[in-house]
Amino acid sequence: MAQRGQKDLLHKLADKGEEAISKLADVPAADKVLNAASGMGKRLDDMQKRIRGLESIEKRVAALERRVDKLADATGSTKRRATPAKRSSSAGTSRARSTTPKKSSSS
Repeated sequence: MAQRGQKDLLHKLADKGEEAISKLADVPAADKVLNAASGMGKRLDDMQKRIRGLESIEKRVAALERRVDKLADATGSTKRRATPAKRSSSAGTSRARSTTPKKSSSS
C-alpha cells in the first residue's frame, strides 16, 4: 500500500512539473532566459581559458622583470621608480619679489 501511495505522489509531482514547464514555455521572456542560461556555460569555459592564459603571461612578465633587475644590477645603473616623482610647476617659474621700499612721490 505504501508503494502505491508513493507512486501516486511521484506521478502527481511529475505531472505538476510538466505542467509548470509547459506554462513556462508559453511565456515570451522564457525563451530569452533559457538561451542566456544555456549560453552561460560556453562563456564560462571561454573565460576560464582566458584566465589560464593570463596566468602564464603573468609568470613570463615576472621572469622578465627579474632579468631586467639583474641586468640593471650588472650595469650599475639605478633602478627606476615605479612612479615618477612629481615636480612642482611653480618652483622655477615664480619671480622673486623686490624687498626695497618704493619711494613716495608726494614729498
